[in-house]
Order: sequence, then structure tokens, then C-alpha cells
Amino acid sequence: MKVFKSLYLHQRFFIAVFLLAAAFLFSYWMEWLYPVVWILALLLFLLLLFDIIALFKKPLIIAERILPEKFSNSDENPVKVIIHNKFPFAVLLEVIDEIPVQFQKRDFSKKLKVGPGRSISFDYSLKPVERGEYYFGKLNVYSSTSLGLARKRDSFKRDQMVKVYPSFIQMKQLDFMAIDRKIAQPGLKKIRKIGHTMEFEQIRDYVKGDDIRSINWKATAKQGGLMVNQYQDERSQPVYSVIDTGRAMKMPFNNLKLLDYAVNSSLAFSNIVLKRKDKAGLVTFSNKVENVLQASSKKTHLNLILETLYNINTGFLDSDFALLYTHINRMLKQRSLVILYTNFEHLGSLHRQLPYLLALAKKHLLVVVFFENTELEELVNMEADTIPEIFDQTIAGQFSYDKRLMERELRRHGIQTILTRPGDLSINTINKYLEIKKRGLL
Repeated sequence: MKVFKSLYLHQRFFIAVFLLAAAFLFSYWMEWLYPVVWILALLLFLLLLFDIIALFKKPLIIAERILPEKFSNSDENPVKVIIHNKFPFAVLLEVIDEIPVQFQKRDFSKKLKVGPGRSISFDYSLKPVERGEYYFGKLNVYSSTSLGLARKRDSFKRDQMVKVYPSFIQMKQLDFMAIDRKIAQPGLKKIRKIGHTMEFEQIRDYVKGDDIRSINWKATAKQGGLMVNQYQDERSQPVYSVIDTGRAMKMPFNNLKLLDYAVNSSLAFSNIVLKRKDKAGLVTFSNKVENVLQASSKKTHLNLILETLYNINTGFLDSDFALLYTHINRMLKQRSLVILYTNFEHLGSLHRQLPYLLALAKKHLLVVVFFENTELEELVNMEADTIPEIFDQTIAGQFSYDKRLMERELRRHGIQTILTRPGDLSINTINKYLEIKKRGLL
């Protein structure tokens, strides 16, 4: 019974049966064809029997699906499949992998030919757009001989699970921004340093090109040679990523929710903060404060941030900014940099929360991050020919203009602001942090 469950007849076998049936009908008018049809039918049966015996005789096909330890959200993640042919003859294979339901992909198929005693492998990639657990089903391998009359199915690696974490691939790609290089880097703004808003590090020998204003005359008199003070950026300053998980962050762009853009950005941003020797912390809130990680500069802190971000989700509740202000006011005793990821779609929603934002900005350096609606931007820039298209374009233009009004309103009240496209969020947030550090605003 087990043999019959994994046995499948190939399409070409049914074609041969159909041709034999047609020939059998013609044999009523052409009697000489009758014995030929029976001989061909017997030959087909023997070939099918030979095919089945060859396929179900050990050794068998062995296949393996190799997954990474975890997937990176919104990135291409590699999946490797290795197949070993233990038969003493070449086989034709069709590999059908049961990909997790989140991808809604049911047409995955790969056709291969493997020589006797040989192994073959191939890779494909998957791009998840949600965090969570992804379960793979069976790895089905259909094998057939060169005759191709029958196929045998072998199934491997059932119920493999991989977790999709915030984009650690993006974090690694932006790792270079933690290093203060003078070489121009794509997306990295050049920011002029203002004064010595830095900590003293050491006294060292003067080198040609050093700022003469840094000369330490007392040390110079003692050593008998020019000595200069060397400074470094202030370290161990608390920096918090505050993520709004309310319904405003449920809006999707390119199949990824605004919340996931914020989560990916927070991970990359926290990595830069820790590499720059500052303390990184995390707060998430909606109608209540959900997750709180006190700022720390420990090496293991990034893993804790990653695990916390993995479990963040959003509902359809309104965010309570008053509660956020109360909690931060009670929790943070030291002046800190607070990066607030949220979204405002109209001026009214901003004006409702403005008093709480102003209260936060009095005690801490607040940076409000919200999003451009890129789909509306495309609508504004397209050519409108009909009256409905002109109407839609006018409304889209008004929404786009309101976003810039909100940006100006926040800056008018002295609040640092980032209005960004979702795809540029990480690079713009890190640039703002580096700008604040260079200018000594914290």
C-alpha cells in the first residue's frame, strides 16, 4: 500500500494509452492492426512495470532543505535544497517545496536531471513582509527514469519552522555609519562640527595638520615639544527609540506596514548608537505603554532589543500620548535623545498631540519621525486627463501639502523633525542622530 501511495503515472503514459485506444478502434476496420495493438499494449505494460521496479528498488533519492537560523524581514532570504541520487542511473526530478502560507505561493516547482550517484543543489530566496513564525511543509521530490512512464514521490523535512526577525540584514548594511570616516558614503551627510562639544580623551604629540587651538601649553613646557589635547565625542548618552504601535502605524507601503519600517529602523539605529558607545533604549506604546527597555551600552543589549522588537505588533487602538509623556517623565531622569516613530495624516491629529510633544521636548531632545505617503506623491505627479483624475490629484496634493505644514509646525515649536519616505527611514534617522552628535545638541 505504501508503494501505491507514492506512485504516480506520468502524463506521457496516459498519452500512450490514449493512442493505443484509438488504434484499437481502428483495428475494427483494419484487422491486421489488431495483433499489433495488443503487442504494443503488452510492451507498454512491461515498460511501465520495469519503470516502477527501477524506481522503487533501493537505494532512493535523499533530499534536504537547509534554512538559515532566522529570516530577516523585508529582505531576500536564501533557502538551499540539496538532492542526492543514490540510483545507478540518471533520474529526472521535479522538486515541489511547500512554502509557508504567509507567502501565498503555491506554484513553486523546480525540474532537474541528476546523474547516477551524483548530488545536485539549488537555491531560491523568500522575502517575508511580516514578523513571526513561518512553517515549511513537505519537501516533495518526484523522480522518474528516462522512460518517464511512472513517477515516485519522496517527501522530506516536514514542518520546519523559521522565525522572521526585524531586518538584521539592513542593520549590517548600515553598520559602516557607526564609523566616523572622512570618505563620502552614499546617503551619509557631511556635518560640520561646532566647537569642542566633546569629552577630553588624552594629551599627545603634535602632528602636522592638528588644530593649533588644541595645543596644551603647560604640557608643551614640561615636555619640551608641542603637545595637543585630543577629544572624542561624548559617550554613554541615553538614546531611546519610542515606537507608536497604534492604528496609524497599520498603514502598508510596498506590502510592509509602517510599524515594520519603524521596527527595522529602530534595530539598525540602536546598533549604530551602541557602536558609537552611547546607551540604547526602547519604548513601545499605543493605548498603554507596552514594552520598556532601559538604555544600556552592554554588548548583549542589542540581542535584547532584537527579541523585544520581534514581538511587537499593532492593533486598531488610538495611541495615548499623554500616557507616554507621563511614563517617560517618570522613567527618564537624565536628559535623553528620544526618537519618536509615529504618523500623522492630517493637521488635526498633530494639534491634538502637540501639547504632549512640547512637554516632552522641554526635558529631552525630541525627534519626531513621521512618513510621507509615497502613493499620494505618485498620484500628484501623474498626468490627469479626466475630471475624476483631476479631483483625485487635487485631494492628493492637499494631503501632501498638509504633511509639509505639519513638519513646519513642529520645527516652529523647536521640535526636531524627520519627514521621510518609508524606504529611506533608517538612513534618515541615523543621519539625524549623527548630526545631533556632531553639533553637540544632546
